[in-house]
Formats: sequence, C-alpha cells, structure tokens
Amino acid sequence: MTTAARITHQLGPVEAIPPGEGRAYDLAGTPVAVFRLRNGSLRATAARCPHAGGPLADGQTDPARVVCPLHLRSYAFTDGTCPEGPPVAVYRAWAEHSQIIVELAP
Repeated sequence: MTTAARITHQLGPVEAIPPGEGRAYDLAGTPVAVFRLRNGSLRATAARCPHAGGPLADGQTDPARVVCPLHLRSYAFTDGTCPEGPPVAVYRAWAEHSQIIVELAP
C-alpha cells in the first residue's frame, strides 16, 4: 500500500490572525481559509462555501464549526460536513515555532 506524500505550507506568524478570526490564503493554487479560534487552536477549510461561493474566512466560528457569512450554512471543522448541503474540504493546521502550518494532501 502506497501512501501519498503530504505537502505542508508555512503561512507566517500565528499573530497574523487575531483570535476569533480567519484569513484566506492561496496555497499553490488551493484557496484555503485558516482560522485562529478564541482558544488559540488553528483550523483550516476550503476558502469558499460550496453553496454560493461565500468567503468562509469572513465567517463566524465556534470550536466546532464555521458559518458562511452569506447564507449562514455551517461547516464542521472535523470533517467539513454541512447539514444543509455538500461539505467543504478540511485541512490539518497547527502552530510550530509560532508559525502557522497547513497540510494539504496532493
């Protein structure tokens, strides 16, 4: 069994995203929204809502989900599921030496 290599991206200092907010990044052609939750943890999803293309980085968050600012659809950080429609991609995000790291599968 062959495992595909994971690709990591260093995005800059954790402090670039205030607690409770998100920022959009383009990671080698993949639009990603990265969130710094109020508890300090990092989460990452696709940058656009699949429903209407809303900017998820501008959405409200809680520890479990992000809510699209356009039509209030919510997406789980664990698996990207949405009760009202298709899911979004989720990515692994963490801090290493105070830098934001996001991992994408090829």
